[in-house]
Amino acid sequence: MNKYDLSLKIERFAPLNTQEKWDCSGWAVCTKKNEVNKVMLALTITDDVYRQAKEQGCDMIISHHPLFYVPLEYRDIDMYCAHTNMDKANGGTTDTLIKALGLTPTETAEEFVRIVRLDNPIALEDFVQKLRKISPHLIYVNNTNKKEISSIGFCAGSGSEFMNSVDIDAFVTGDLKFHTALEAKPVVFDIGHFESEILILNVFKEILGIDVVFAKERSPFIY
Repeated sequence: MNKYDLSLKIERFAPLNTQEKWDCSGWAVCTKKNEVNKVMLALTITDDVYRQAKEQGCDMIISHHPLFYVPLEYRDIDMYCAHTNMDKANGGTTDTLIKALGLTPTETAEEFVRIVRLDNPIALEDFVQKLRKISPHLIYVNNTNKKEISSIGFCAGSGSEFMNSVDIDAFVTGDLKFHTALEAKPVVFDIGHFESEILILNVFKEILGIDVVFAKERSPFIY
């Protein structure tokens, strides 16, 4: 298969020109080969993921997280990343998380943030149980002691900076920091950066329309 055909499929879904200025989406490593035989999908390219790809005979890795620095030893395998452009895309990272919860986004705010407004409020504890199916180790803050919620903001990955920017009852993201938690106006759920984004790999597979190998990955945190 032609590697540029694969990258174009991703770019039609999540155009590169929509990525943030600081991002490094696109080709991290582009070898002289045009044809690839086996593709590995990964959330993050690490030494272990690179080793897995080599051991399994993959000649291309497609990841969500970009490489801001490419080690010399990685440069014998094609690597392509789709990060903030995939976060912003319709059906992208955050939409995939919402869909996994059986919900439907009703509006977009701040480019990265999707909002779900429920017809009927849901008990806070019931929503906690929904989230625990995706992330058993979620943590959350409830500074205003809410018992039920009807409007929920979502931003997969590190999105806590947006939590007070929209009028909502709750916010779901990853990487919630201590002082940010103290200032939270809505109920804020931290389901983990890894857990909030790993589902996007299935979307990559659908976009590519080919057989792929999924890297064996897990959150670096031990609970």
